[in-house]
Amino acid sequence: MTARLFAEFPDAAALARAPVGRLEALIRSVGFFRRKARALIEAARAVVERSEGRLPETIEELTALAGVGRKTANVVLGHVFAKPAIAVDTHVGRLARRLGLTSSSDPERIEHELEALLPPKKWTDFSMRLILHGRRVCRARNPRCSQCMLASECPRVGLAGNRPPAERVS
Repeated sequence: MTARLFAEFPDAAALARAPVGRLEALIRSVGFFRRKARALIEAARAVVERSEGRLPETIEELTALAGVGRKTANVVLGHVFAKPAIAVDTHVGRLARRLGLTSSSDPERIEHELEALLPPKKWTDFSMRLILHGRRVCRARNPRCSQCMLASECPRVGLAGNRPPAERVS
């Protein structure tokens, strides 16, 4: 979907002029595609008007755009601008809790707790690896623990029969 989107709308100016119906058709495979199409157009217009078509490079400026939250802003910072960033989505939050790295369910708090564990140069790759591991192996409902390379070290917090590390008896 992304390749088709950028092929048709290669920059912010083109996206700002996009007919909402055409954009909805291109991104139909993502959840909430109608709302996201409108937010994409609005964000593109703001980028064109405020930044002469250049994407902002700070979390504050990115999150000021329509439809852009911390997770998306951190993905952009990490992957577009190669700035250290931890993108916390549902997978990152779930895995951070299962691994005993946090007990929080607040994405911003999880982000800061994970940042404290790693040097900044590893933040972006770490969060992307957690996302992929959460999609493929450590899934929400049916984790594939038998296929997990972390199984021998994982405290499996929140999974049936497991308790947080502080509650385990040595």
